[in-house]
Amino acid sequence: MKLLLTALTLFVVGVAHADHPMVEMQTNQGRIVIELYPDKAPKTVENFLHYVKNGFYEGTVFHRVVKDFMVQGGAFDKAMVWRKGEDPIQCEAKNGLTNEVGTIAMARSRDPDSATSQFFFNLESNKHLNHHRDHPDYYGHAVFGKIVKGLDVVQKIASIQTSAGGPFASDVPVEPIVIEKVALLPEEIESPPTKVKSKGKSNGKNKNQPRRILAGT
Repeated sequence: MKLLLTALTLFVVGVAHADHPMVEMQTNQGRIVIELYPDKAPKTVENFLHYVKNGFYEGTVFHRVVKDFMVQGGAFDKAMVWRKGEDPIQCEAKNGLTNEVGTIAMARSRDPDSATSQFFFNLESNKHLNHHRDHPDYYGHAVFGKIVKGLDVVQKIASIQTSAGGPFASDVPVEPIVIEKVALLPEEIESPPTKVKSKGKSNGKNKNQPRRILAGT
């Protein structure tokens, strides 16, 4: 019975993974895995995955690091040269997700619908970045995912010394924090659980282990 319950659990997790894509971000400080929520922020997730798939983020840096606040990246290379993104997207800050520790959200200007490629990781519960009302100053920043592995990496990045750099007067890491590679992880699909025989002798081999199948993206 225990084996059957384990197999059922794995099967459910596989289905949930299909609903929430995972992105792996390899930096020169370590690996970060992000779970995305297209059910809550479909346009934002689609936009982010577009940049992921075309390699836009590779070679960019986290250009703004503010301890106990957030870590921002997605637009500048190691020489602090700006990479122009594509057309801005509609802000989905009213999706019910909030800027809690470890979440990823879109950076933008005062205009709510101005986000392109830049994103940030929340280091604290930044309630002032949530949607409060339909006004440019209170519209909020759209959360569209959460770190599931590598929060310690982001916290390490947050402790790195910063100074002026490029067009910014402060908050730029002295040593570049580089995003080396970003990729959508393969969707995991578990095979249906097999029945566990209640009778019969065991030869010591377990024939009821669920077989993992990796499907392409």
